[in-house]
Amino acid sequence: MAGIFKCLGLCWLISLLLPAVAFAAGGGPVSPMVLVADTRNLTGIMAWWANMYNESHVQFTLLTIIIIPVVGVIFGLIADVVMTWIGIDLKNRELAEH
Repeated sequence: MAGIFKCLGLCWLISLLLPAVAFAAGGGPVSPMVLVADTRNLTGIMAWWANMYNESHVQFTLLTIIIIPVVGVIFGLIADVVMTWIGIDLKNRELAEH
């Protein structure tokens, strides 16, 4: 049992010291990475979406969080209408085998 705790402690210590070793490796000054979407060939809603990503990551994130469930509900309602239209009854819970 003590061997497990010793191994876990060693893994914890390595995970704490590994970033310091990577920073000590040097390599010269590094400029920060800039994340942008290429909007040169985009038009319409795709250009608007990419520009929102470039201008404000917070607004892009919030709008994405709002849009994904709304689209899911819309797709679910469309699937319900299509299944009702082709004869699949999801409201009746009777088994077809009996």
